[in-house]
Amino acid sequence: MSGAFDSGDGPKFDPEVARMIEVESQKARFTQNAYQFTDVCWDKCMDKIPNRMDSKTEACLSNCVERFLDTTHFVLNRLGSMGKQD
Repeated sequence: MSGAFDSGDGPKFDPEVARMIEVESQKARFTQNAYQFTDVCWDKCMDKIPNRMDSKTEACLSNCVERFLDTTHFVLNRLGSMGKQD
C-alpha cells in the first residue's frame, strides 16, 4: 500500500497530509479562542446592547481581550517550561 499510509509498523501519514491536518487544527483552535474571547469579554463589558458602542465599552473590550491573550500566553509558556523540566 502506498500514498498516505504505509503497511510497515502500522499506519504512517504522509508528511504533507500531517502538515495540512496541523494547519486545520490550528485554525480550529484560533476560532475556538475567538469565540471564547467574545463570550468572556461580552459578559464582562456589555450590560445592555447599545445603539452605538461608547468609548468606555470599547476600551473595556479591548483591555479584556488583551488580558485574556496575555494570560493565555503566560500559561502556555509556563506549561512549556514545565514540560522541558521533566
